[in-house]
Amino acid sequence: MEHTIIVQNLKCGGCASTITKGVTSIDGVDNVNVDVETSAISFTSTNDSIDNVFDKLAKMGYPVEGESNSLGQKTKSFVSCAVGKMSN
Repeated sequence: MEHTIIVQNLKCGGCASTITKGVTSIDGVDNVNVDVETSAISFTSTNDSIDNVFDKLAKMGYPVEGESNSLGQKTKSFVSCAVGKMSN
């Protein structure tokens, strides 16, 4: 099944790289595509893994639009943005 979700705190290609690596690591999730301009993440899943995707994104600092966006999550996204830029 194909899904597209909008996340918060997505700022750059470093963020996109971090998100792609994190979401791809979830069993049953494939074809991850991150659009920085729209903050959209598209992916396919072969099982009921969408809740796992939501949880993973929140833990990395990229909560789904409409969910709370705490200072801690904003800080995590800033750090993961920097890490993503260094690993590119």
